[in-house]
Amino acid sequence: MSAPQELEGRSIVLGLTGGIACYKAAELTRELVRAGARVQVVMTEAATQFIGVVTMHALSNRPVYTSAWDARPDNSMAHIELSRAADAVLVAPASADFIAQLAQGRGGDLLSLLCLARPIERCPLFLAPAMNREMWAHPATQRNLAQAVADGARVFGPGSGDQACGEVGDGRMLEALELRDELVAAFQPRHLAGRSLLVTAGPTFEAIDPVRGITNLSSGKMGFAIARAAADAGASVTLVAGPVHLPTPRAVRRIDVTSAREMFDAVMAEAPRHQLFVATAAVADWRPAAPNGHKIKKDGKQAVPSFQLVENPDILATVAHLPAGQRPWCVGFAAETEDLARHARAKLERKGVALIVGNLGPATFGRDDNQLLLVDAAGERALPAADKLTLARELVREIAQRMPK
Repeated sequence: MSAPQELEGRSIVLGLTGGIACYKAAELTRELVRAGARVQVVMTEAATQFIGVVTMHALSNRPVYTSAWDARPDNSMAHIELSRAADAVLVAPASADFIAQLAQGRGGDLLSLLCLARPIERCPLFLAPAMNREMWAHPATQRNLAQAVADGARVFGPGSGDQACGEVGDGRMLEALELRDELVAAFQPRHLAGRSLLVTAGPTFEAIDPVRGITNLSSGKMGFAIARAAADAGASVTLVAGPVHLPTPRAVRRIDVTSAREMFDAVMAEAPRHQLFVATAAVADWRPAAPNGHKIKKDGKQAVPSFQLVENPDILATVAHLPAGQRPWCVGFAAETEDLARHARAKLERKGVALIVGNLGPATFGRDDNQLLLVDAAGERALPAADKLTLARELVREIAQRMPK
């Protein structure tokens, strides 16, 4: 199943100002187009010193604008026509000089004019700063940025790390994928604004010896998608992740664990501070009672080893039975192999939670798509097959409707 085109139908003006980070604008343009956006590139004269107009034309598949005197629009007012057609303006990179222009309300070139002329109430302005660390830290830059924000702009980044000048520090423009995700998030409904969410994801690993263990096929993708969707919906999100190799979603705080007991300890420390708990992780039900301290050898002389198993703590049920005032609103997941509705409803009653989300484990583990069955006291509702992020966004909407206000 193909990735969602989460910017489909959106018209984005991508503004480039002078800075070496213009090279990232090429990949950013590709990512925005892949996400379904119609990208109109506008470059300052300084930006053309760092990346070619032909390059940006080819990647956006649209003519690039560089001059306020461009006569291509019928009324010869490019700063008006381009801003009226846009759903958002993203300036990446945004130089210190350009931010100063915005703060002072100056329109010395097409891009700054366009930012001034845009309809503020429906066309947001996003800035991705890119500059040397000393320029970023300078009081004038911070003062100008604060004024631009007060006037309605929103800032993406900057990042920190190696800089083209050879120095290291704050001021790097975010990477293309990060900026794409920030832009996608900016268009999402704020269903969980002001809420705090704790979510678990992935498998656990229960050691048999230092190199072997009991685990399962969960990839963690559904839990990570829920964490991202909730953060995009305005929630403050903490993600407790089992042993998976997935990037941390934007604006999400991550805690890595390995075993079920580690996950239990992490969740119990965090749960009372959150309003919502979504238990997506595929937690091992049992663990070896006494893991071997050394690798168990296969030398042809020893009998096949056997293990006594003990039950792991039930994370969801324990959280669901915390005292009032410490207990978040709980959602559980049920990964089954058969008779999904019946098993999910039994789990709903057994755990004492408000909602169980059922899926067929073998049909979804490791995949990028899924289909879900929502089971609560009122009945059942199926969410048809889709990519996991699309399902996560729909689930977040469903949760927001069900949660106490």
